[in-house]
Amino acid sequence: MNAKCLIIFLREMESLPDALVQSILSLLSNAKDVASCKCVSKRWKDSLPYLRSLFFSRNLFDNLTNGDTPDAIITRILLSIVKLEELVVYCPFSSAGLASWLSIAGPTLKNLELRLDNITDDNTFTEIPSKLDCIRAAWNLESLRLWGVLMIYSPKWNGFHRLKNLEIVGARLEDRALHDALRACPNLTHLLLRGCDGLRSITIENPLLEDCKLDFYGDCLLTINSTCLESLEIQGCRLIRVLETQFLKNLSIANTAGRVQMVDFGKLVALEKLDIRGVQWCWDAISKMLRMASEVKQLVMKVEFTGDWDTLLPFPEVDFVDFFNSHPKLQTFEMHGAIFAALCQKNSLKNVDSKFSIPCLENVVVTVRSPLNAEQKMTTLKSLIKYAKSLKKMSIRILQMKSNHSSADDFFEDICKFRHRNYKIVSIE
Repeated sequence: MNAKCLIIFLREMESLPDALVQSILSLLSNAKDVASCKCVSKRWKDSLPYLRSLFFSRNLFDNLTNGDTPDAIITRILLSIVKLEELVVYCPFSSAGLASWLSIAGPTLKNLELRLDNITDDNTFTEIPSKLDCIRAAWNLESLRLWGVLMIYSPKWNGFHRLKNLEIVGARLEDRALHDALRACPNLTHLLLRGCDGLRSITIENPLLEDCKLDFYGDCLLTINSTCLESLEIQGCRLIRVLETQFLKNLSIANTAGRVQMVDFGKLVALEKLDIRGVQWCWDAISKMLRMASEVKQLVMKVEFTGDWDTLLPFPEVDFVDFFNSHPKLQTFEMHGAIFAALCQKNSLKNVDSKFSIPCLENVVVTVRSPLNAEQKMTTLKSLIKYAKSLKKMSIRILQMKSNHSSADDFFEDICKFRHRNYKIVSIE
């Protein structure tokens, strides 16, 4: 904005009624903008106590002088605000500073987001009381987001009965501490734990939980008992048990660093989307998920190997007809190399009933990584075109095809010809 436009804007603002100026300025949240507005006029300065949201960026106080501190500056700003509803602090602060802020604004806060940065190499707290304990003063919170969390002892939370959303990102946790923290939030509907280390076995028993995203390092044992669960994403668990699943619509399970050994779910009658990924799954876990997900509409399978222990094994043969008959509502199917190879075994399409069809399939994504069994693979691709009468799009992804033999070139040529014959549906990526 140039100087002329700025002058016109300021004149227009000055002509507005006080209530309207207060309403406009109350939409500010960035602390740097708030500080600038205080210098414009007394009228603007007098409107700032009506701010509802404040955001302090990571580097906001990097160049402080005169011995001032972020704790003191934030405290002064909060003392001037009548009813703050949202506070976001990414800049460094102390537990004493946080305790001071929340003693001022805690009762009115609905949303609180803090970058705690209190993870240490020796898992010890450097400040007493801990920053986690200080948060209890904001007992009216509806949403709490925490970054860089050390939670090895149960936080001294009296209970956040209005809290609906809890997000913890980048954390070192102990089983008991997390269990007690979740118990203090009995009415959670949304839970996100991302990049969390240290957990061995955790049970989540929040009855109103609808949306749950869990990302753990290691091979955690997980149990969830939440009757309202609709969406669940799990990364980094070896044994998974989910007791109540009658409303579950979206399910994603992955373990990129370990093995999925066992899954135990209730009836997946409402499941619409299933996404399973990882380096290794026990075949019993895969086959059990596929049996339970018979009503699924979207299926993503990106598992590299099976095998019950440390030995990595290819998938056993999967009958093409039985597979699609068992998933009659399937609309979108994304299959990585292993499941595609399993569907392409020589007996998979040996006996196909003339009445067989894949009634709902519209979109297929196939990832091919090997030219082995090229003839069977081409037969499977052709069968998808033949029996999926509603098919609109097939994408073939060719990744890292490892072979010095001419068979790789021949297979790629066959795929190109197949794409040319079915150019309205098939594409190569």
